[in-house]
Amino acid sequence: MQIRRTYLINSLLACLIGIAGITGCKRNQSFTSEKVLALERKPMDLKTIQERGKLIALTDNSTTSYFIYKGQPMGYEYELLAHFAEHIGVELEMVVVRNMDEIIEMLEKGYGDIIAANLTKTQARAERLSFTQYNIMTRQVLVQRKPEAWEDGMSEAQIDAHLIRNPIGLKGQKVHVRKNSSFYSRLVSLGDEIGGEIEIMEAPGDFDTELLISLVAQGDIRYTVADENVALVNQHYHPNIDVRTAISFPQQIAWAVNKTSPALLFEINTWLEDVRGSKKYNLIYNKYFNNHKRNKQRVESEYFVLSGGSISKYDHIFKTYSKDISWDWRMLASIAYQESNFNPNAVSWAGAMGLMQLMPATAAAYGADSLSTVAQNVKASTKYLAWLENYWEDRIDDEEERIKFILASYNAGLGHVIDARALANKYGKDTYKWDDNVAFFMLNKSKEKYYSDEVVKYGYCRGQETFDYVKEIISRYNHYKNIAIEV
Repeated sequence: MQIRRTYLINSLLACLIGIAGITGCKRNQSFTSEKVLALERKPMDLKTIQERGKLIALTDNSTTSYFIYKGQPMGYEYELLAHFAEHIGVELEMVVVRNMDEIIEMLEKGYGDIIAANLTKTQARAERLSFTQYNIMTRQVLVQRKPEAWEDGMSEAQIDAHLIRNPIGLKGQKVHVRKNSSFYSRLVSLGDEIGGEIEIMEAPGDFDTELLISLVAQGDIRYTVADENVALVNQHYHPNIDVRTAISFPQQIAWAVNKTSPALLFEINTWLEDVRGSKKYNLIYNKYFNNHKRNKQRVESEYFVLSGGSISKYDHIFKTYSKDISWDWRMLASIAYQESNFNPNAVSWAGAMGLMQLMPATAAAYGADSLSTVAQNVKASTKYLAWLENYWEDRIDDEEERIKFILASYNAGLGHVIDARALANKYGKDTYKWDDNVAFFMLNKSKEKYYSDEVVKYGYCRGQETFDYVKEIISRYNHYKNIAIEV
């Protein structure tokens, strides 16, 4: 018989004991489950997802599922999902679920189309969800802290003497896991198998596996349980943890969709059959689970971002000058990545320079030149963005739409966007909307039919670049909002 106890550790305590450096004390509010659950949605199948043009994936911030590294979204689940979304011809939207106890309910209510969050396939979950073919085979392992002197020449046998190497050793021990996790049900079964009491301490839903691992590493709790693939990656964060004691047989990790999405399930399974074992799949898998040197470099980098941390070494500059124009600093960061990949010495073929790639004439107009500091370059770019915003503010009321017109103008020049809008008006499109309207004519402004039209004043434009520019900056900004804290 198991002893099950609920414990509460509030976010202030979590910060005080040092979790902030790993997970961040301030959560991004953009995609909290409370907000998402307030929306009215309904489950979709493959056809309606393709008609909408977007696959919405419910996930978590973790070292394996989804994170930001040096300004780029990454993660095993993320990369596979991106390839699948491309396969079915749609864009991918990642929704970070802060309370993992709610992720199944969110899928059932249609707030996402698929769960991709290192989810173990269990019989209880299979009654509510349709699981895809497995992505990973793994087992559950006990996460425990090595003795304090483990680095001082202790032999493996000496270390083992301080650790549990047989699950029977869990009799009477406190093990902290989320109640709705597969680890909880495994501990219940394990207690029956070993014929002894395990004190199962129920962690809150927003305490994910990696946070609990960090608590073990810091000595705040003694034991937790994790999937071995996740535990091994987290050893690069915490070399003082031991993850070699298995407590289960191999289990399947898979994606899950709604019971009402059979066509989506079939398409995913067909795709997985084709891609599993391919060079592309193996490269992605090895990148996150087998390349230990790269994993170590990544997790030790200050630009490895889960739910806090730095996107780049220039974040403080973005935060400073974004206030001058009342913008989210993460939008400036997304622009800078797009323009220069955070390289302050970048110079384009056309002569654009610096972190924000200002053209010489524009830079000069706003007090910058080739010898300017990074801060001066960013300050000049925000002045230019403010000028563009002032122009479009009188013409585009919707803020989300207006930012797209501003970004397009920053890239191509204001005149070409004005031309694209004039073409949209001539052909009966909505001149107040970018996607599928003005963007269409910007995309096609390299074609003679359009750039030679009488309403066009600024001629030819390589519109594909601007079309992609707006799309990629907005997409990256959404990734940054998912993961990087706001202030």
